[in-house]
Order: sequence, then structure tokens, then C-alpha cells
Amino acid sequence: MDVIQKIAKELTINIKQVTAAIDLLDEGATVPFISRYRKEVTGGLDDQQLRILNERLIYLRELNSRRETILESISSQGKLTSELEESIQQAETKTLLEDLYLPFKPKRRTKAQIAREAGLDPLANLIIEDRSVIPDQVASNFLNPNKEINDVTAALTGAKQIIMECISEDANLLSELRERIWNNGIMHSTVAKNKEVEGEKFKDYFDYQEAINKIPSHRALALFRGRNEDLLSLSLKPGSNEKEDHQLCAQLVARHINVTDTSKPADAWLSETARLAWKIKLFTRIDLDLKLRLREAAELEAINVFASNLRDLLLAAPAGPKATMGLDPGIRTGVKVAIVDPTGKVLDYDTIYPHAPKKQWDASINTLAILIQKYHVDLVSIGNGTGSRETDQLVADLMKQHKDLKFNKITVSEAGASVYSASEIAAKEFPDLDVTIRGAVSIARRLQDPLAELVKIEPKSIGVGQYQHDVNQVQLAKSLDAVIEDCVNAVGVDINTASASLLKQVSGLSTSISENIVTFRNENGPFNDRKQFKKVPRLGEKAYEQAAGFLRIMSGKNPLDASSVHPEAYPIVNAIISDTGKPIAEIIGQSHFLRSLKAANYTTETFGLPTVTDIIQELEKPGRDPRPEFKSVTFKDGVETMADLQPDMILEGVVTNVANFGAFVDIGVHQDGLVHISHLADEFVKDPRDVVKTGEMVKVRVVEVDIARKRIALSMKKNKDESTIKPAISKKTPTNQQKKQRINQQPVEQGSMANAFAKALKK
Repeated sequence: MDVIQKIAKELTINIKQVTAAIDLLDEGATVPFISRYRKEVTGGLDDQQLRILNERLIYLRELNSRRETILESISSQGKLTSELEESIQQAETKTLLEDLYLPFKPKRRTKAQIAREAGLDPLANLIIEDRSVIPDQVASNFLNPNKEINDVTAALTGAKQIIMECISEDANLLSELRERIWNNGIMHSTVAKNKEVEGEKFKDYFDYQEAINKIPSHRALALFRGRNEDLLSLSLKPGSNEKEDHQLCAQLVARHINVTDTSKPADAWLSETARLAWKIKLFTRIDLDLKLRLREAAELEAINVFASNLRDLLLAAPAGPKATMGLDPGIRTGVKVAIVDPTGKVLDYDTIYPHAPKKQWDASINTLAILIQKYHVDLVSIGNGTGSRETDQLVADLMKQHKDLKFNKITVSEAGASVYSASEIAAKEFPDLDVTIRGAVSIARRLQDPLAELVKIEPKSIGVGQYQHDVNQVQLAKSLDAVIEDCVNAVGVDINTASASLLKQVSGLSTSISENIVTFRNENGPFNDRKQFKKVPRLGEKAYEQAAGFLRIMSGKNPLDASSVHPEAYPIVNAIISDTGKPIAEIIGQSHFLRSLKAANYTTETFGLPTVTDIIQELEKPGRDPRPEFKSVTFKDGVETMADLQPDMILEGVVTNVANFGAFVDIGVHQDGLVHISHLADEFVKDPRDVVKTGEMVKVRVVEVDIARKRIALSMKKNKDESTIKPAISKKTPTNQQKKQRINQQPVEQGSMANAFAKALKK
């Protein structure tokens, strides 16, 4: 298979673009670098196209590698025919490739192999090729006491095993039946015996069924989790009428070996063989294949949901470089306090005890007031964990009592803060700070710049996914790493303030190089020129090329160093300066002047129109941050616990997670509420992400509160409508008569199928 042609066709781009992108990727270039600084080379492929291209490249290369292994294996067995080789060469999926390899794949000693060793292959061939023979009579000629074939029954059983194995290894039949069951099959779940109490959380699936190809990812993963915890039993039905659908599938198998009636002596025996092949061999494998297919599709969707939510969270609006106080709420253990300067450097920390049992309310207010005044705090960041609303009230009282202190209070998600506090990264960063204080520092910093702080935390611990611990962890990590890489490079990084954790996400920088940058910065002071990057140990020419455009120097010698203009393109800017006679200071930010320039006048052999256009746009707003303007949510006074909620209350909240079935919203009661997909808008919503994003502020109406189950139902509909859409099985299943007609209408070349099958048996 030609990988380049295949990808070009799938992405509807030309071969030259694919070839160029692959060459760059193979040379070690990253997706952010290629999409931003190599537009001329790839013909303007964006980061999304490049991600898909890279994924398909890996898949198709693995497919080709497996193809070569299979061809070599079959060839070494002396069984590689030209027809088989052509089929293998044309296989476009790993599943089809493995189906074709199945008859030749080394396997454990099967009943069919034992029967072949007993000399029963000719008997199986005879019955397949000549339906006029009487199986009981011809079988008497194949008795072999030395191989424990002592009677006719044993001989026919062995022949049956040979035919059944051959049927089950027929790639075309297997593919046809697999797709049939995928299109018509029903997944049925029941509660495991005596597990009703233990499996209460899976109550919705105690007696649940749905078309397998219609099950959404979150329900599929819930089903598999219930099964893995031995709380649910999952069974696959071939159709809505289990008994009749099994019979119809067995008939398809029989027709595959040209058994359409019972007029010939061997037909009844072969029909029973086909039924057993379906029941014992084919359906057993298809059951496993389709459950795996469902799980993989569900995992992929869950990973995409997680990646989408993580992107929204990482690109959430930053409050900016302001002195910030972080409060990590606690009741009995106290509220941890940390103050950081505009760059995130820790200035001071403390612990206050405003709540029970110490109840030092006034003393706590006094302590906070002193710290805020001393360090000129602009923002107070309050974690949304246990004690959050009580701590929020404490700060509100502080604002009332000390009106001279000008600051804003904001509640932020503290998901993952505890994980970061106990991490190796935090220990290196704050070796002398208590774990609890590190959490308060993280809460303060994630308000200043969510991206810079959240990259230090394992993405799975941030809590914006669905069933993230149930999916393929390697694939999940790969997807989330790509999201982090794209986000960090889209925003850019201040090399003089960034942590090693943030720097290592920059295109071209490894963990060791990032640590070397921080060490070099600490020993030699801040960077003032991008050329200095090359002095960092192990930061060679390739890493410099990949990283330089994404690393910013905000107050350096050259104003361009604070922009996304790559140093290799500085000659373009110099040409503009020379041509217009204006110094760089009079060019940057001058929209009217820059828009009057003709980009085509400054193109070269290396830099074409796309790059020059990008440079001029960047000069208009150098180092612009793609993230939105910062806004904060205000929780309703007096609504602090679920008990305070009442139906029809209108509240303000912040979206904490978006799943396929709806969005979770923090309304300040220590339990997120769910806006079901059917309540996200007055009109039909196909994908919740079309309506809301993680981190977005929304207004919701309380629909229902279930304190016992800790569930809050919310609505974003403008028109009051309490109808809820519940999953249901499609009733548009074909009638049994329609199924029979469909089978009878399928063309069969009489005799040719049997002959082809006999040839397969002989192979």
C-alpha cells in the first residue's frame, strides 16, 4: 500500500503536501512548528490536518509492517498463492489483515488439527464436493484405530471439526457476518447474581438493552466498567429476536458452503455443521470482536471529549501578572494561605483557623488584611473544595470591614492541586514548603495563568474527562500531550519566567533542555536576546529552530523577540524597515501602516506569501494572547449547600466538565449539577460542545435536587420544559419475513461456492 497516496486521498490534499509533511515529521519537526513556520513547504496544512496525517502515517506504517510479516510467514509455509497475496496487499485495515492471516496463523493444537493428523481431510473434502454421498457410509472408509478413530461417529466428528474451522477462518464470511451483527445486534446487560446492593451505582443497567452500534461512549464505558467490577453481565444478541436471528445467521453460513435445502443426502449433515460453526466458532469470535470494537470506539470518543475539555481549560482566560493570594480551604485543618508576586514567586504563607473547632473568625480576617496590605494583593483566589463557601464568606466579610483594601475575590477549581502538592515537581520547586502550602500556591498561580500552572499536573488528575481511567492509557496520554503541546505553543512562553514544566512543552525542548534553561537563567540572569538561547547546554541548532519562535523575551534588546516572528524571518522585517525608512519602534502596533503594506513585495525564495502575511499580522499585535478576556463568576449569597437549593432558582455557575450527555456546572454548593443535553438549549443539541465549553460562565435554573444520591438537575433552557430524553432502543428493526426475503435475495453461484470452499479445505 502506498502510504502517501492513501493519506492524500483521505485528507483530500495533494501528494506533494503529504510528502513534505512526512519528511518534516521524520526529521523531528513538531506539529506546532510545521503548521506555523513551514506553511510554504506543506502548502498551508494546519495543526489539525497535521495531527490526523501523523496518526494515519503511524497506523499505515504499522499496517504495512504487519503485512510484510504476514506475507513472510505464509510464504515460509509454502501456502502463499497469487490470489492470497493480492488480497493481503489490498487489505486496508488491521482487522481484515488478521482475518486473512487467520487460517495460516500458528495456533495451539486444535480438534481440527488432530482430525487432519488422523487422515480425515479427504473425508471432509468428499462431503463438501459431492452432496450425493451418504456421510455415514463414506465415513466407514476412514476409520483409524491408531488415531482413536474407532467408529463412524468419531470419523464424522473429526470431519465436522475440520469444516467448522475452515468456515470460521473464511475472511469474507467473517467480515460479512461481523458487519451484519454490528448493524443489527443488541447489547443486553443484567445485574450479576446477588449484586443488586453492591452495584447500586449501575442501577440504570440492571436490565438494559440497546442497539450495539447506537450505544454512546459514556454508556458503553459504564457497561464495561460494571462488567469489569463483576457487577454486570453483558451479552450480545444477533438481533431483536435472538432465536430467529441466530437461525438466520446459521442459514447464511450454510449458504456460504452452498447448502440451500436438504434434498441431497449430505445436506442435512452439512447444515448442522454450519449451525455449529456459527454457534461455536463464528459468533463466539464476533461477540468478542464487536465488544472490542464498541469499547475502542467508546474509548476514542472519551479521549476526544477529554482532549476537548482540557484544551478549553488550558486556554481559559488568565487573570494576568498580578499579586495574588491563594486560599486552600479547610475546616478542621485550617485555611492555607500563600501570596505570590505577579511572576508567581512565593512571597509569604500562613495558616488561619476561621472555622470550627477553633472559630478564629476575626483573627483570621485581621491576618488576611495585614498580608493583603503588605504585599499589595490585587486578587484573592479561593479553591472550590471543602470549606470553599465558608472561606468565600470570610473574604466577603474582610471586604466589608476593610473597604480601603482594593482587591477582587475569585473561586477557582482546585482539581489536581493536591496531586501537584505531593508531586516530585512541587518538591523540587518548593523543597522547604509544607505540602498543604504548595496547594495554596498552585491555587494562586492557576488564577494568574491557568496554562502555566496546569501543565505541572498529570492531565488525568484535572478532572475534565469521562471514564478517563478506563480507557487506553497510552492513547490517552498521547492525545493529551498533543493538546498541551498545541496550547502552550499557541500562547507562547516567556522564557524568563516559565518553569521547566512549562518549557518542556515548547516545540523542540526536552525535559533536560528545559531544566538547563532554568539553571542557565538562574546562574546568568534573564535572557535579553534570542541568540543567547544557543548558549544553553544541549540546546543545539535543531532545538533552536523548533523552539525559538515560541519562546518570548518580553523586555529584551530586540522588540521582535517578544513576538512570534521566528528569528529566521527577521530579514523580512529588516527589509520592511529598509524599504519604508521607519524604525521598528514606529512599525510595531501601527495597524493602519501595516495594513497598507503589500506582503507580496517582501516574499523571497524561502519565505512565501503565507509567512510574510503572518509576520505583518504579528507586527500589528506582537505577542498577542489567543485566550479570552478574564471574567469571574459570582455565586449566589445564601446558597452554599445542596439543602439551600430550590426548584426554579436561577443561579450563575461555571462549566467544569463537558461530556457527550451534557455539561457539569459548579454553582457553589460543593456538588456539580448536570445540565442534560436535552436541557442545554431550547433547540435540539447534537453535541454539548457546540453550546458550552469547560471554564465558561453560564446561567442555569434548578430543575431537581436529590440530596440522597447527590444529584442536581439543571437547565439552560429559556422556555421551561421538564421533558427528559431517555435512551431507548430503536424500534425500526426488520421483520422476520423481511430478513428471510433479504437472505433469499442474496445471489449464490451454484457449485462455484462449494468448489472454492473445497479448494480452501485442501490449502
